[in-house]
Amino acid sequence: MRLFSYCIQTDDGAAPNPFWGLCTLTICKPVIRRVAEVGDWVVAIGSVNVKGEDYSGKLVYAMKVTLKMTLEEYDEFCRGDVPQKIPDLSHSDYRRRVGDCQYEYSGSNNARQRSGVHKPANRAKDLRGVNSLISKHFYYFGKKAVKIPPKFSRLLRQGQGHQSTKNEPIKTQFIAWLEKKFVRNKLYGQPQIELNFIKD
Repeated sequence: MRLFSYCIQTDDGAAPNPFWGLCTLTICKPVIRRVAEVGDWVVAIGSVNVKGEDYSGKLVYAMKVTLKMTLEEYDEFCRGDVPQKIPDLSHSDYRRRVGDCQYEYSGSNNARQRSGVHKPANRAKDLRGVNSLISKHFYYFGKKAVKIPPKFSRLLRQGQGHQSTKNEPIKTQFIAWLEKKFVRNKLYGQPQIELNFIKD
């Protein structure tokens, strides 16, 4: 089991998408999505400046990967099981607007990008990730990000990229702390940023 940690600069409800009973990471973080396996953990640390708020040193979310699918498989899964994760920019429910199932295959190997949070400029990076990471065992804090105890400070990271090797010595203790202290699959807070969508 590996524990990946990274600094989340934009927590808007799309990556991760913690809604509809599943926490999914399907856009952004292409390297983690490509190499993480079922049983691994992904943890995001807050950024130092999110619209004037300092979330550094705080846990924004943690997810245990319980399922891994290709983006094509995820598209099929969403259409059949969680259509709410398919973005609908005209919907009144914010959660529907930030759906992360942005790539439609419809029997073709060529992905069509749905209108959503990510634009054509994000397409190549998103597709490099190859997979969607899915969790039925997660903790999402968003705006109510919680301070990470000093004994787990090696998890902390600012800037681009991610780390996993550095987390090895404390991964088991960190997960034990997390699971003892918090209720799984609960949204403790809303996303730190709410996007404004311009309707066509």
